[in-house]
Amino acid sequence: MMPPVAQIGGRRVLFVMAAQAEYGPHLRARFTPVITGVGPVEGGVSTAANLAALQAAAGLPDLVVSLGSAGSARLEQCAVYQASALAYRDMDATALGFEKGVTPFLGLPARLDLSLRIAGLPQATLSTGANIVSGADYAGIAEDMVDMESYAVLRACQRFGLPLVALRGISDGAAPLEGLHSWTEYLHIIDERLAQAVDSMAAQLAAGELGV
Repeated sequence: MMPPVAQIGGRRVLFVMAAQAEYGPHLRARFTPVITGVGPVEGGVSTAANLAALQAAAGLPDLVVSLGSAGSARLEQCAVYQASALAYRDMDATALGFEKGVTPFLGLPARLDLSLRIAGLPQATLSTGANIVSGADYAGIAEDMVDMESYAVLRACQRFGLPLVALRGISDGAAPLEGLHSWTEYLHIIDERLAQAVDSMAAQLAAGELGV
């Protein structure tokens, strides 16, 4: 089946999300995403495969949007932020003399900037990795918020020469996680606020203000 591409603000947009739990009624009213699965491996593999399928058939989208929840111990809970830069916290080749976060021989810095900006949305840096971050673990992360897919989605986009917008609502992080319910408790609020952010993006795309 061909990946779902939405017409948003006069542009073809591929939305990618990790899990159905993040895809609530407000977002459902606006688009159908690719559900990649959880983690950087699933996020990267699924995004790359779907982009390859589009390239071979209907054509690549104009823009990819990665959206969903994130954790943060310093940002406002339930607020939505646009990622200004992405880092990959799983990569550690310091034993070989590389800076932490730098993938050996790739030629990329530890943190990759995202160029597109949606006016009116606060910006924050985002760390992607395969672990769930909770409590004291935040002290070892330089970025403002954490997720498990966006950096991998970005690398897939770079392979196809596509821009990425990453939107995240803060679902947890103010207190240590106590189980799955600590993540899902506020997803309904984040769903509504992410939908509002998508509406802002659509208006700015239509006005030619994002440069896509």
